Amino acid sequence: MDGDGALRGRPMLEKRPSHRERHFTAGEVVRDVIMGVSDGLTVPFALAAGLSGASAPSSLVLTAGLAEVAAGAISMGLGGYLAAQSEADHYKREMKREQEEIITVPDTEAAEIGEIMSQYGLEPHEYGPVVDGLRRNPQAWLDFMMRFELGLEKPDPKRALQSACTIALSYVIGGLVPLLPYMFISTAQNAMLTSVGVTLVALLFFGYIKGRFTGNRPFISAVQTAIIGALASAAAYGMAKAVQAR
Repeated sequence: MDGDGALRGRPMLEKRPSHRERHFTAGEVVRDVIMGVSDGLTVPFALAAGLSGASAPSSLVLTAGLAEVAAGAISMGLGGYLAAQSEADHYKREMKREQEEIITVPDTEAAEIGEIMSQYGLEPHEYGPVVDGLRRNPQAWLDFMMRFELGLEKPDPKRALQSACTIALSYVIGGLVPLLPYMFISTAQNAMLTSVGVTLVALLFFGYIKGRFTGNRPFISAVQTAIIGALASAAAYGMAKAVQAR
């Protein structure tokens, strides 16, 4: 057979062009940033508006706001750490339990592989070799059961600390935005008006970026985020005014 004949006899898969898949894989980091920034923009904003409504001076609003940002960052970061650590502990417990089941009741676990495969439309004669192959490789078998039976992904061992730092830093960045006007404007009412404008712009921008990363419509996400922040600050301001009127 000549060279052309050999080329024609090769599988088409050998002649396919190279393909590079692009997937977004930083979902957990983005989730932490969204959690930290959204709360950081909203909570100090509402606190500053409430204190301004109570006719507190800018210095007091700023002091209380910075204290809240520090406390909120620590609280949010600790919450993120505990959540990630609990997820890792849960994975370890389930992996140990699944490992024991593979050792003590291998036939039952092998039958579960078949049940999982059948959910994808595969027949016994099609998934039989896969079951046999996994039974010869206990670690691959364990990984398969963790992912496809329990729906659990192995967590990054550094995830808890990274989550805590990301959430805390994001909260600080978001929390400083509504407090910036109080650093430069001595009159609380004037500072509050500036803070409202600055924070609403930040909420719109953050909501838009959040929509782009999460796959939602960016403009709708921007409007929703701004509305939530505005309602929170308006509620805090109204409550302060109501209390002061008494």
